[in-house]
Amino acid sequence: MAAQYLTPEQDDKIRQWERWNRNYFIFAFVALTIILVFSSQLGLSSDESWGPLGVLIAALITPIIVLQLKLACPACCHKIGWQAKLMAPDQCKTCGTFLRSRD
Repeated sequence: MAAQYLTPEQDDKIRQWERWNRNYFIFAFVALTIILVFSSQLGLSSDESWGPLGVLIAALITPIIVLQLKLACPACCHKIGWQAKLMAPDQCKTCGTFLRSRD
């Protein structure tokens, strides 16, 4: 069986997802660090209430989950989901297509 690769257009979609995923992860990491370090000075947390801080953290983390669940193999349309971390995996586990173009 010959190895299957993505077309250049399909490869562009995967690389675009990787860029969005990487850039949002960097943004969320920096934002979470700043928020956690300065949460008490910003009035987001106190000894008795962490409510606003929890909502803000959930709002920053939710897009990460959405981005992960959005990724699908362009060849078979199977959701890759948590198989991908920051970058797309090398190969789709369902159809065996390499998730890069031949070139």
